[in-house]
Amino acid sequence: MQVLRPGLVDYREAWETQRRLHDAVVAGTQPDTILLLEHPSVFTAGKRTEPMDRPLDGTPVVDVDRGGKITWHGPGQLVGYPIVKLPDPIDVVAYVRRVEQLLIDVCAEFGVATGRVEGRSGAWVRADERGPDRKIAAIGIRVARGVTQHGFAINGDCDLANFDRFVPCGIRDAGVTSLSAELGRPVTVGDLLPVVERHLPTLL
Repeated sequence: MQVLRPGLVDYREAWETQRRLHDAVVAGTQPDTILLLEHPSVFTAGKRTEPMDRPLDGTPVVDVDRGGKITWHGPGQLVGYPIVKLPDPIDVVAYVRRVEQLLIDVCAEFGVATGRVEGRSGAWVRADERGPDRKIAAIGIRVARGVTQHGFAINGDCDLANFDRFVPCGIRDAGVTSLSAELGRPVTVGDLLPVVERHLPTLL
């Protein structure tokens, strides 16, 4: 698997790079590739986004071709876009479970216990005295011609106030958190990169 770390990249530019890599992986001219990067602040809406999920303040939203609903990307959040060929027969649910396992394992390495919530993708800190279930890492994928696109986002030390401006992933009865918020110390994208990279084989 080839890993690219382009740094801070505009969302639309990264989406175009994904499409180009996707075509190459489908054609067999490029190995499985994962982009690990950060975005400037941006809202993106998957195909299941409802009108009432969108920001109330008129903030622009990029509509994309992944599954899921609306989310925020921005500084302090590590985004991973695996462009990988899935084995036959294609099992998208099994792939999502592997992505979740990667995220759960990464959080565990930082000392944050996370798990799955039935019917909701991603990695979650379960309800405790500090509040209800809260999502620490999100997943939104697309599979076309047997190859994945889009991927996951894990909150390191991002500004969680961004998630107050809309309904994250259309979920009204849970919260959003970050590794920094849970641990009470900064966990940067630079801290996350080598740990996520080490766990990438889980995807395969």
